[in-house]
Amino acid sequence: MPDTPDIPSVLFLCTHNAGRSQMAAGFVRSLAGGRVRVFSGGSEPADEVNPVAAEAMREVGVDIAGMSPQRWTHAMVEAADVVVTMGCGDTCPVLPGKRYVDWPVEDPAGKGLGEVRAIRDDIARRVRRLLAELGIDPAD
Repeated sequence: MPDTPDIPSVLFLCTHNAGRSQMAAGFVRSLAGGRVRVFSGGSEPADEVNPVAAEAMREVGVDIAGMSPQRWTHAMVEAADVVVTMGCGDTCPVLPGKRYVDWPVEDPAGKGLGEVRAIRDDIARRVRRLLAELGIDPAD
């Protein structure tokens, strides 16, 4: 992964890389306008992005339906300035010198659209705060 020192990097991790981490990464891509490098991964990637999560994101103009869940790699962790964990517990990688943030966000798996909307909105608030901490003014 190329080193881009002027642009902060964020890695979102969850178990299946199909819901929470994909939504968070989608918000960063949408709100940061290329001013943040974003990665997402899981310890046990699902076969596809959660379709209910994709629908909830589509409602706010963010398309994650075409994303593919993937396993996190050491290269991703090494490239990240901030590693955000969301429910992957002991399977999340820990490297010295990295900033880690744990977001206790509910897993959208098996939930209906109304419940996933609430999760989406929680993630959006957290992403906006993170971007502000990184000195990035979210594009509205």
